[in-house]
Amino acid sequence: MTLLSSILLQAQEAAPNVGLGGFSLEQNLGIPKSLLLTIHSDRMFSESEYGQRIAREMEGRSAVLMAENRRIEAELRAEELDLAERRSTTDPDAFRALAQSFDQKVQETRSTQEAKFLEITNARDEARREFRQTSIPILEQIMAETGAAAILEQSTVLLSADSIDVTDLAIARIDAILGEGLDEDAPDSNQP
Repeated sequence: MTLLSSILLQAQEAAPNVGLGGFSLEQNLGIPKSLLLTIHSDRMFSESEYGQRIAREMEGRSAVLMAENRRIEAELRAEELDLAERRSTTDPDAFRALAQSFDQKVQETRSTQEAKFLEITNARDEARREFRQTSIPILEQIMAETGAAAILEQSTVLLSADSIDVTDLAIARIDAILGEGLDEDAPDSNQP
């Protein structure tokens, strides 16, 4: 007998009318009574108002960065063409110095732009961590209401009844309690 089977058997003996096929009034109201619940955490984030706000902000920041990259690329291309035209009329040593300077500028620009992209990626990851931490009390409340001992990530569960998936309930609660999760003291997040 596996550990999970043992836990479920003990739980079923302790509460024979709860979960594992027994339906209750709470289940009819959309709140399952089960010792194990499942959740789609990616969907919980992406479909919540909080997660959608984060996605909009990050898309905005990415769009600003992409526009900046296109502008810089056009400027560097024009500078490179100008440098190529000057090659035949410039002293070879002077041209070599100009070419090295241009090359260094390109490398520094690339490094700066990659750092900005990494900053956006890190901000997105941090926002997800904050969302997860902020949503834990809401998930704990759902666990208390359902009598659950655990909420499992749906993607790691081989097979489960749809009735123990609390993703929609979690999204509704998160939207009602956190909304878009705006922090009025937060800096403007539309900067690249």
